[in-house]
Amino acid sequence: MLTEASTPPPTDQIDLQIGELIECGRDFHRRGWSLGTSSNYSVVIDSEPLTLLMTGSGFDKGRLQPDHFVIVDENAESLDEAFPKPSAEALLHTALAKHGAGAVLHTHSVAATVLSEHFLNDGVLRISGYEMLKGLSGITTHESEAVIEIYPNTQDIASLASAIESRLTDPANPLRHGFLMAGHGLYTWGADIAAARRQIEVLEFLFEVVTQKRLLTGSF
Repeated sequence: MLTEASTPPPTDQIDLQIGELIECGRDFHRRGWSLGTSSNYSVVIDSEPLTLLMTGSGFDKGRLQPDHFVIVDENAESLDEAFPKPSAEALLHTALAKHGAGAVLHTHSVAATVLSEHFLNDGVLRISGYEMLKGLSGITTHESEAVIEIYPNTQDIASLASAIESRLTDPANPLRHGFLMAGHGLYTWGADIAAARRQIEVLEFLFEVVTQKRLLTGSF
């Protein structure tokens, strides 16, 4: 349940954000990025103390309903026992939120799954030269390179969350734009749901381009 120190955010604010995440789920399902119960989404609803609204575990993302969401604290623990269980990957969402993400979106597209496995030994997927790169936060020219880090798929989400936090705070080369879990999918984030959704669309487009180009050139 909500603790005495927690002040519930306005109901209309939560309803609006639930509606936005439901729309993300329907759109991503239609595009083949969030099929079945795969994927999870979250948005920060309070920064002090840190509180997130996120999709509950085990729900079809193309058919999300308002009661399929859960409110969690900074430790990814549910604040209301009446709500669904949060995703097993909730700690990744809270780790990103602690370092400035206002919303986090995770998809399971075919392209992301294939590329993340193919480039796992390299540790990164490098994408450069495409106009669409300018849709990513901080990139202003197609003559840029997006470096998407790839992590092995793991059930030890706490250790992965710790590794992600270390990369986010790297003073020389902080983690940007998103990351891939091998054979699993994409995590990306933004200041709000709209910004995170833009990054999903841009990165998923680029993944499809890289996949199609490699198929055409026989470089897989």
